[in-house]
Amino acid sequence: MREPILPGETTGNPLGISGRTAATFQRNAITPLLALVLFLVGLFAIVITPKEEEPQIDVTMANVLVPWPGASAKDVEAIIARPAELVLSRIAGVDHVYSVSRPGIAVITVQFQVGVKNETALVRLYDTVMSNRDWLSPNLGVGEPIVKPKGIDDVPVAAFTLFTRDPERAGYDLERVAHALELELKRVEGTRDVRTIGGPGQVVRVVFDPVRLNAYNLTVDELKTALSLTNVSLPAGMLTQDNREVLVRTGLYFDSVEDVANIVVGVVEGRPVYLRDVAEVALGPDEPRRYVWFGAGQAGAETLGMPAGASQPAVTIWVSKKPGANAATVVDALVERMRLLENQIIPEGIAWQVTRDYGATATDKANTLIGKLIFATGAVVLLVLVTLGWREAVIVGVAVTLTLMATLFASWAYGFTLNRVSLFALIFSIGILVDDAIVVVENIHRWHHLKPGEPLWRVIPHAVDEVGGPTILATFTVIAALLPMAFVTGLMGPYMSPIPINASMGMFLSLLVAFIVTPWLAGKLLPGGMGNAGASAGDAHPHETKDDRITAALDRLFRRIFNPIMHPKYGAWVRFTWGLAVMALIAVALALPVLQAVILKMLPFDNKSEFQVVVDMPLGTPPEMTSRALQEMGEALSAAIPEVRDWQAYAGTASPINFNGLVRQYYLRQMPEMGDLQINLVDRRHRHRKSHEIAMAARPIVQEIAARYGANAKVVEVPPGPPVLSPIVAEIYGPSYEGQIAVARQVRQVLETTPDVVDVDDTIEEVAPELVLVVNQAKAAQYGVAQAQIVSTIRVALSGDSATSLFGGNNQYEVPVRIQMNAAQKDRIERVLALKVRSREGQLVPIGELVDLIERPREQVIYRKDLLPVVYVTADVVGRTDSPLYGMFAARAALDGLAFSGPGLFGKLNEWFIQQPKNPYAEYAVKWDGEWQVTYETFRDMGAAYAVGLVLIYLLVVAHFKSYGTPLIIMAPIPLTIIGVMPGHALLGAQFTATSMIGMIALAGIIVRNSILLVDFVIQQVRQGMAFEEAIIRSAAVRAKPIALTALAAMIGAFFILDDPIFQGLAISLIFGVFVSTLLTLVVIPMLFYAAKRKRVAELAAVAE
Repeated sequence: MREPILPGETTGNPLGISGRTAATFQRNAITPLLALVLFLVGLFAIVITPKEEEPQIDVTMANVLVPWPGASAKDVEAIIARPAELVLSRIAGVDHVYSVSRPGIAVITVQFQVGVKNETALVRLYDTVMSNRDWLSPNLGVGEPIVKPKGIDDVPVAAFTLFTRDPERAGYDLERVAHALELELKRVEGTRDVRTIGGPGQVVRVVFDPVRLNAYNLTVDELKTALSLTNVSLPAGMLTQDNREVLVRTGLYFDSVEDVANIVVGVVEGRPVYLRDVAEVALGPDEPRRYVWFGAGQAGAETLGMPAGASQPAVTIWVSKKPGANAATVVDALVERMRLLENQIIPEGIAWQVTRDYGATATDKANTLIGKLIFATGAVVLLVLVTLGWREAVIVGVAVTLTLMATLFASWAYGFTLNRVSLFALIFSIGILVDDAIVVVENIHRWHHLKPGEPLWRVIPHAVDEVGGPTILATFTVIAALLPMAFVTGLMGPYMSPIPINASMGMFLSLLVAFIVTPWLAGKLLPGGMGNAGASAGDAHPHETKDDRITAALDRLFRRIFNPIMHPKYGAWVRFTWGLAVMALIAVALALPVLQAVILKMLPFDNKSEFQVVVDMPLGTPPEMTSRALQEMGEALSAAIPEVRDWQAYAGTASPINFNGLVRQYYLRQMPEMGDLQINLVDRRHRHRKSHEIAMAARPIVQEIAARYGANAKVVEVPPGPPVLSPIVAEIYGPSYEGQIAVARQVRQVLETTPDVVDVDDTIEEVAPELVLVVNQAKAAQYGVAQAQIVSTIRVALSGDSATSLFGGNNQYEVPVRIQMNAAQKDRIERVLALKVRSREGQLVPIGELVDLIERPREQVIYRKDLLPVVYVTADVVGRTDSPLYGMFAARAALDGLAFSGPGLFGKLNEWFIQQPKNPYAEYAVKWDGEWQVTYETFRDMGAAYAVGLVLIYLLVVAHFKSYGTPLIIMAPIPLTIIGVMPGHALLGAQFTATSMIGMIALAGIIVRNSILLVDFVIQQVRQGMAFEEAIIRSAAVRAKPIALTALAAMIGAFFILDDPIFQGLAISLIFGVFVSTLLTLVVIPMLFYAAKRKRVAELAAVAE
């Protein structure tokens, strides 16, 4: 038989699992070794876990580009886009299929569901595309589909902008240097893609002279044919000579400009005509179609050695990293490599600047949060020091440290990185993780105080066992509340998943540490323990069995509170009054969001060090004009905003994308009228304003300049969570695309007049002219000229054509031989029509005699989403609410019952919020999307997770107490959290966000934990024969101290994340929710338990027995 641990203990009253665990490990030699292992694996995790600023969400997108030269947008939509959507939408795991049909090309975008592995998604996509290539007839002239997959790993972690103050150098020279740097940067371990943005490209320009062509009786087509037919070389075979095989090769490739210039393009009067006779041939820059500029801001002018607002020609090299690589390590190595290459590959006179360093931001965020983690731990330990003593504080400090270390290792093993969300999860968890250790240590402290004559090693197992059952239950209730959040769907799910998973793992590990390591430490450190047998009398507790002073004071307080509540005559009225007061407080709290005293928003903006200005010039604007507008905006922002460090302007091309640009597909913005301005701010520690305030100040500046150019300029900030097409998106559906465009224009007018709604735009193309040269078939037939000759000649003249390529040298990229017309001669169509083609009889015929000129507007680009044509209207919201939800619902009021006016329009505008219209061919309808959709899905899933958590908590409590009614009492304080949460947000002027909801969900577990401790103590006292009323009072008096300690610990942990813009809502929920609900729980739970069980005390005691 087992030897009793305490005098009077019998085998009929054995210890529970927690007491037995404590008894096993409190004097076991392996316990300190286990603690050491936990500490070491935590250090290992800190060193080896990759650091990133944000969680890497595995979202896979792919563009399928299908070219069809010459086809109209309607034909592209009908023949390519619609059939492709039907084929691609059948792929398993596809979330949405979008398409954009332009003249000559279709871009079909396949967006897979979040969490579908990149490799799996792409294998399915390639298999579907390849196995359905026969959907198009080869006679149509449609090109091969090109699949361009995009994922989170395509987002660059570093960008280096090369610029020069040397007036003799330009983008062409910078591009040559950048291409040389690409290979060197790729050698850095962990890099994935290295690309250059900007520069005109290197070509052999063959600029023909129409006059000399006519003089030598040559045509443009003949020049093009001569170039392609001359640049041919092939092995001809083997020749056996003198018993040896000799390889024979016929022809030589062009390997110099001279080779190109010296080809014979014709013969006149028996003399050869060389290409140089009819064209200027030179190796150099292509005609510029894109421009990149680098400008200095006020904050960076001195460092860059440039006047604020000044700009220089530039190119940008961006680098992405491989999956799993540490962003900080990769970027540091890249910067070091760039420094080593100065005055070697980077010549003197060319400067460079780091314009993106996500490694530094990740390291800075990680170090800041790790520092907060240490401070939060220290604050909690200080709390225990003040309330319990230095020995107990050391025990709690060690327990929390070991729990954090073990959690960091478990987080690394699970696959998480060290990012803001995973680290915030640990900081927010500090107050919860410490609960188990505090409850156990406080109870050991109490038992040691009540039984000073007993050896501590005998007291510890019973002290642990007394709170072990409710502690295990309370820990699993917190896990039950948090863990369902890991199953939130959409982009928000993976973004926030480190919080429930890390916190749940930490809770479980804290329970193990509390039962294994904490008793061992208590035995070593507390007076009378094994390590303190000779403790002085001054260290020992008084030899009495009365309550300590704090508990005695609490006892007097709760007697004054509960005596009226339990009074046999008027107690029912007091309890009813308490109930009314609580219900009134809940009603007031719920009214705050309705009255807009608390603003609802998905997530607030973070304090980043960058933002973008996305500019759309009028259709047909040349890149030079786009570049001029961007430079003017950059100069104006540099002058008006002192926090600007530097800026880069990208005209006719896209800047390096971030996660927002990945989802919005900014990398497809390659048209001459498109551009964006990348604004880099000085580090947040060196400025007073947040990036969101700066961006709002920039908006009127850029929009005033954009208005002068007839452009649309949008200020785009890095979203704090899942990116969307725009904060407000109105998708217009209907029976005809022309009608949808008309409705979209009316919706845009409403949004433009809605207060606080800004950056309104749509996907309707502006009216721009298009010249159509219609070949007169009769005349062409008379002359014997094929239509293909005319089409080819005009294309070469206006766009240029790469007839062949230049070989040889050390070129990393192809050097095309491009035949083209002089740019100065492309100002009027008459010059182009003067070019000649050869007739069947060999005569030269001017193109102008064979074509008729027709002017018409350009075709509209056709957008489709999930098999339906759609027109998008987008907008953003500023002002007091700063939340797209309020802007959307304000616009709704104006759109309600909007009557249409215009040909082909009928009915009124219907609205859809969750899905596309069920019958888009019978009505014109708007489907609201954007941040609303993400907010709805997130809060829907969080609400479901909350409900699942409550059910799990109920099941756990039922299993423990073996009662269906008691769990309802224990869970009753959950609604009380709203009394603290909503007023807390209103008091601090904070928005109620998704992280606020996470805090509320966590509160359910925390508050139930307190209730369990109270109810379990009442039942224990009744078991020991105490009167029920006395047990009610004693439960509040005795358990108030550990409950207050754990509540304060949770509030202290939350206090350290109060200054973070995104997680401020979580901190407010915890601080105010814990404070208010804890105070109310200490009264409400005993009161409810008394009201429910006062007539069934005998039954309660019998069940207990």
